Amino acid sequence: MKHFVFLLSILLMCGNSLSQSHLPNILIDDEDAFYPPSEPSVAISRINREVIVAGAILNKVYHSDDGGRTWGKQELTSTLGVFGDPCLISDAQGNFYYLHLSDPTQRGWSDPQLLDRIVIQKSEDGGKSWDDGSFMGFNHPKDQDKEWATIDPRNGRIYASWTQFDKYESQSPEDQSNILCARSSRGGKKWKREVLVNDIPGDCRDDDGTTEGAMPAIGPGGEVYLGWAQNGNIYLDKSTNRGKTWGKDIFVANQPGGWNLDIPGVMRSNGMPITLCDLSKGPHRGSVYVNWADQRNGVDDTDIWIAASRDGGKTFSDPIRINDDPAGRQQFFTWMTIDQTTGYLYCVFYDRRNYDDLQTDVYIASSRDGGATWQNVRISHHPFTPSASAFLGDYTNIDAHDGRIAVVWTRMDEYMTSVWASIFDSEELFPIEPE
Repeated sequence: MKHFVFLLSILLMCGNSLSQSHLPNILIDDEDAFYPPSEPSVAISRINREVIVAGAILNKVYHSDDGGRTWGKQELTSTLGVFGDPCLISDAQGNFYYLHLSDPTQRGWSDPQLLDRIVIQKSEDGGKSWDDGSFMGFNHPKDQDKEWATIDPRNGRIYASWTQFDKYESQSPEDQSNILCARSSRGGKKWKREVLVNDIPGDCRDDDGTTEGAMPAIGPGGEVYLGWAQNGNIYLDKSTNRGKTWGKDIFVANQPGGWNLDIPGVMRSNGMPITLCDLSKGPHRGSVYVNWADQRNGVDDTDIWIAASRDGGKTFSDPIRINDDPAGRQQFFTWMTIDQTTGYLYCVFYDRRNYDDLQTDVYIASSRDGGATWQNVRISHHPFTPSASAFLGDYTNIDAHDGRIAVVWTRMDEYMTSVWASIFDSEELFPIEPE
């Protein structure tokens, strides 16, 4: 009888998951190109929720004026070159910023000047046009990679962080990787000299020993938090003087399996951390969150985790598992955001809970209680089956503002990738507001 009840509960859980794909799936791009679209990023305008901008590798930019129902598409250009790792953010005035890697000679991997800096471009018209851009981290011949950024909503100051390689993919023990952070108080036009954040350098192998996953977050008092992964651990550092100096590295959690995860059917997958801070007026204001994936439950059971700090990053809670399925399935490529108007958390990830093979769904998990409990809902209408012989990309992405949630992800069908979006309001996840 106990076995029957257990089996029935699993079937009901799977049935509920499969029935909850009511959210829209909108194709943004499926171009058959030398660099097919993947690694999408998305941002919602802070003055008009209907205006949404997204990007994808290698140099794609998409814009919507109707809440994501239809999209315009163009190629982003800059004299500094556009070479992937798109990061879209938006400021309180409705401007958008697109950060990416550099390719100043437009010759790609054949030129050692590739990755010589981090580039940022600005749009003042909802992503329809962009300036030529400015840059930070110009330290050639060192390589600058895997950037992310955030904006202080009180003053518009931009903080960007990334990994600097002495030489990308070098096997030499003398070559190091480090986390750098720079700031701009002039709308991205001018940048202060970047500052070293981490205490212990990593290697340059682009593997678990490399310092990667740098992502800044702003606290209520203007403090800056920055998380990253290295050698099977998640770390955080904090600056209380606008990024001019940083303290000692703070241990957040172990990351069993490291950040470079082996997922069947995926060419490469990472569990790099996502760092956020609650700026809302809700009960969890000031909480710092770090979200990642790891394999503490085994290589066949990758899971999505979150740890929270309620004391300004001094200490963190034990990891809480976000995916709510039974053990034994893979969840990977997590990304998390916070709606700063409510303090609600939203996390997107790939998920194989419904299948015994490599079929893959996209799920969103949401929390209204500061990450203590999570509700999981399937987004994708149909699963896809990736192949390790083609590149799926290195991340998904999600943004939320004023009750509007925008999710973007990559599908792979017969070795070809496409970028999809799901745009919806929080009521579609929370039909009944708590009393």
